[in-house]
Formats: sequence, C-alpha cells, structure tokens
Amino acid sequence: MLVGGYMVYSRLAERIYGFNTAMQMPCEKLHDVVDYVSMPSWRVFMIQLLNIAGLGPVFGALSGCLFGPVCLVWIVLGCILAGAVHDFMAAMASAERDGENLPEFIGRQLGKSALVVMRSLCILLMLLVGVVFTTGPAGMLHELVNSVSTLWWCAVILLYYILATILPIDVIIGKIYPVFGALFLCMAVSIAFLLPFSGYEIMPVTDFITNMHPDHLSVWPMLFVTIACGAISGFHATQSPMMVRCLSSAKNMRPVFYGAMITEGLVALIWAVAGMTLRDVIGLAEVTPPVAVNKICSLLLGPGGAVLAVLGVVVLPITSGDTAMRCCRLMVADALKINQKNQLNRLWVALPLFALVVFIANLDFKIIWRYFGWANQTLACFTLWAIAVLLKTRGRFHWMVSLPAFFMTNVCISFLLCSPDCLNILSVGVATMISFAISTAFFLFFLVRYKPDHEKLSS
Repeated sequence: MLVGGYMVYSRLAERIYGFNTAMQMPCEKLHDVVDYVSMPSWRVFMIQLLNIAGLGPVFGALSGCLFGPVCLVWIVLGCILAGAVHDFMAAMASAERDGENLPEFIGRQLGKSALVVMRSLCILLMLLVGVVFTTGPAGMLHELVNSVSTLWWCAVILLYYILATILPIDVIIGKIYPVFGALFLCMAVSIAFLLPFSGYEIMPVTDFITNMHPDHLSVWPMLFVTIACGAISGFHATQSPMMVRCLSSAKNMRPVFYGAMITEGLVALIWAVAGMTLRDVIGLAEVTPPVAVNKICSLLLGPGGAVLAVLGVVVLPITSGDTAMRCCRLMVADALKINQKNQLNRLWVALPLFALVVFIANLDFKIIWRYFGWANQTLACFTLWAIAVLLKTRGRFHWMVSLPAFFMTNVCISFLLCSPDCLNILSVGVATMISFAISTAFFLFFLVRYKPDHEKLSS
C-alpha cells in the first residue's frame, strides 16, 4: 500500500497542486555557496530522509506497537493520505517562494497572528530538539565510555552542531548524511529480512482490533500522537525548505519529498512489526525504546547487531539535532532579515541560539517537554490548514488536504484535553465530542472564509 501510494497518490497530489516541474529551482536563482547549494538528487533524498526521520520512526513505532496491530493501519494510511502529502505540498509551496521557511508560509496563508505564533512555536521546537538530541546521545556515550563525562560529550556534540549550523551545507551535512542514511536503512532492511526466519511467532490476526496497551491508554487519540514521524509530523515541514534550497531539478520534488516520507513509513512499519513480534521476548512494555532497539538488534543480528544498534541510537538523533539547529538559524535570519551569506552574520545568529540550548538544558523542563508531541502534531495541523487555504484560493481540489487537517485538529484538541501527558482534565469521550465540535467549527469557517482569488487565477 505504501509503494502503491507513492506510485499513484503522489502523482495525484502533484497534479492537484499544479506544481510546475519545469520551474527554476532556488539553488539556481539564489546560489550563495552556503544554504542555496546544488547537490545531486539522491544526496538530497538521503539528507531529507534523515532530517525527518532520525530515531522518530524507530522509537515512535516501538512505543505505538504497544497498542496492537492497529498501529499498522495508522502508519500506512496516515503516511499516504496525510504525512507524505503534508511534506510534499509544503515543499512545493516553499520551492515556489525561493525556499521560504515554514513560519513565513503559514503566516502568508493564515495571517500575521499565525506568523507570530508559528515563528515562536517552530523556534521553540527546534531548540527543544537541539537540547534533547544533545543530552540524550551524550548520556548514552557516557555509558559506553565512563571515563568521559556526560558534560564533555555534550560539549563535543554542541561543537559539532555549531559547525554544522554555520558552515556551508555541503561541507559537513552533505558529506556525512549519505553514510548515516545508509546505516539507518541498513538497520531496517536487516530486521525486515531476518524477522521471518527468527522463529518467533507473529501476533495473531484475531488480536488486530484489541487494545493491548499495558497502561490501558486509549487508541484514540493517543496512538496518533505516539506515532508521529512514521505517519505525519509537523517537524518535517520545518526541515523541507533546507532541501528545497539544494535540489537542482523540480522534476525530482516528488521522489525526494513524498518518497522520503514513504520510505520513513516503511521503516516505521518494519520496527512496529518487529516490536509486536518480540514484544514479550524483550519485555517491550517494561524497557525504554533505546533498550528495546538494542535487544531486537542483538536477537536478530547477533553481536554485530548490538554494535549497529548502539551506533544508530547515538548517531541518528544527532543527525536530527544538527539540522534542527541549522533550521532554527534560518528561521531567525528570515524573521530578522539578516543576510546569511556572510559567515560572521551566521555566527551572530547561531551563538545566541546555542546559548539558549545550554540554558534550557539546565532547566527542569519536563512540563514543557510533556507537551512536545502534542505541539509537534499541532504544527502539522497549522501546516495542513495553510496548504488547504492555498489550494482553495487557487481554485484547486482542497479536500485532499482539508480533510486530513480536520482529522488532525480532532486528534490534537482531544489529546490536549484528555491525555495524561497534557491537561488530562476530561474523559476521552467528552474530549472527543468537544474536539469534534471545535474542529467542525474550524472547518466551516475555512469553507466560508476562503474563496478562489479570481484576480490571481486570471493573472
């Protein structure tokens, strides 16, 4: 279904959007040897895949598979109908505006208030990603090499992030990402190939609709936030403009942006099945995702798999942290209109951001972080509504995007009201009724408020 979605639905999305595949790409118009740099399409694909993935489709899938095989439905349908469309259309909108960053695009479609909110939300999300993907890998490296403290590992990772943030994108990221991308795919392909021959029994199909979560969490809406990167994630659209600025051919937009999301869905599918198959063997409900990854790789791949798992758990989050901080620099530079061709300008923008990362890392920000998953999916809602407005004002078939926007708005509002990780003030049933009423009001407002712009259409 995922492959079929790419072959059919991606072409439909491209046609509905009306993207000009003969257009001149931003790297040709605004080449600056820093952010607007032409790179081969396969390299851009690998960077985009790691930008949006990292450990998301691994940890998210392993956490989501605790709900049972119903998670496979969300991965497949969510990826095809929502996530890949979200990533692809956001990238096309960015390409039309010379690699415009996500907050600017959303503000242009939804208004100045949305622009202010999105700038703040996106920058905060990028900083939080930078913090967690510094302290997390540093702690793991400390466990491996006890003689080096976590603080020193944090310093090393932050130094790498600074270099990856301010140097031209093809100097570090463009060279090492294909290697890390191969590692990411190698882990998934190895698991997929060996799992059927492992001798472990796959979960019976009779359990398909049974909620099997050990903490009895409701599938709705918890599953749809637990598995984000494998289905739909607002973080993805923040990363796409970086790669839009490096792609030399508009004809490759579909394989790079829709294709990368489909590939991520395949990886999430593999890890979800592996988690369900080995759930009782590794005690999935009692261990953390990094431990689960290590156990699965060790069981299926032997000692070499354990090494691969350690490398993956350490390296892959770092490949999301560096691009998150680079993206943060670009967003701030856009907001303040600071030219980034000059290296000193890049440094002046980046250093305060890293100071904030150090500051946040020393705070007890558990309350903020517990809302991170919700904020990520809320960002996806804003992006989907902005794309829907763009399509509607252009007289295009907006339902391909407005219906997923309506669905995700329901998810986010109900999750905010009933999830133990958020407000937790209402039951699932009451929260769902309220979310449906609010989402319906949003949808009706969208249908009434936005009309085709005939002047722009005629021009």
